[in-house]
Amino acid sequence: MTPGRLTAWLLLAALVLGAAGLAAGGDGWSFAWREDWPLLAGIRAPRTLGACLAGACLGLSGAIAQGLFRNPLADPYLLGSAAGAGLGVTLVVAAGGLAGAAPLLAGADGLAGVGLVAAAFCGALAGVGATLALSGGTARPTVLLLSGVVVGVIAAALSDLLTLLAPEALRGRQAFMLGTTSFLGWTGVVLLAAALAACLPVAVRTARALDALVLGEAAAASLGLDLPRLRLLLVATMALATGAAVAQVGLVGFVGLAAPHLVRRAVVVTHGRLLALSALAGGVLLAAADVAARSMIAPRELPVGLLTAVLGGAYLLALLRRRGAP
Repeated sequence: MTPGRLTAWLLLAALVLGAAGLAAGGDGWSFAWREDWPLLAGIRAPRTLGACLAGACLGLSGAIAQGLFRNPLADPYLLGSAAGAGLGVTLVVAAGGLAGAAPLLAGADGLAGVGLVAAAFCGALAGVGATLALSGGTARPTVLLLSGVVVGVIAAALSDLLTLLAPEALRGRQAFMLGTTSFLGWTGVVLLAAALAACLPVAVRTARALDALVLGEAAAASLGLDLPRLRLLLVATMALATGAAVAQVGLVGFVGLAAPHLVRRAVVVTHGRLLALSALAGGVLLAAADVAARSMIAPRELPVGLLTAVLGGAYLLALLRRRGAP
């Protein structure tokens, strides 16, 4: 398959899933769009478009992470963004709950007013910032990766401690950890579109560094590339795209991991095209998961992150068994 044909198929799938997202509702599927226009314009349209954009951000971040660390199992959450976002959400919810019970924390209700979206975004960026500070920059990828693991463990432990001190934070944290697209609105769509519009051109423009890294550190340096600066730019791009997606839909697993895998299995391209195609594939994957989450047990709704985790795990298991077969 050629890259152009794959792009056409992914765009067609996105259009079909967009129509399905406009039709899928709590009472089943309805294509009476004229009668349901207020519902479509206010809820279904921003949710469907937002799911596509969030998936595109995760797919782009996953392709950057896998190229940056030269590891096909790398995902966007490796540098502490997920744990940092979870800590931010837990902190805001716990502070809001403790504000009414502890006079010393009377100012915490103002913190809760910041909103979970802002808390998740700031937490994600803070997690990546802590990882960069701990590793001393991006010059040593292995140290950077291990620093992300350390930051993730510490942030998760702090989230657990806050949940223990304020049990009412558990529900808000659980909803965030499972991932959901149900709170997406037009404001979230604009923010996701802005993040993708800012990150995708930068990633594609610096993709030559990822191509060079395939040959190894020494070979990449011999080509005259400023690897530390390019790595830092790619990490910042990945952090912004991941933080924007996590802030809007919570922790949705396997989209950033699976999207680049699916693109590589379909076509052989350099990282410039791989990044763009992974973003498109990620949008299709999350849009499909969103439609399925709304439809499988209607009128109830599955957490979209739970669905992507199950399907992503099944995909990786099938891939593992196929590669392990004689």
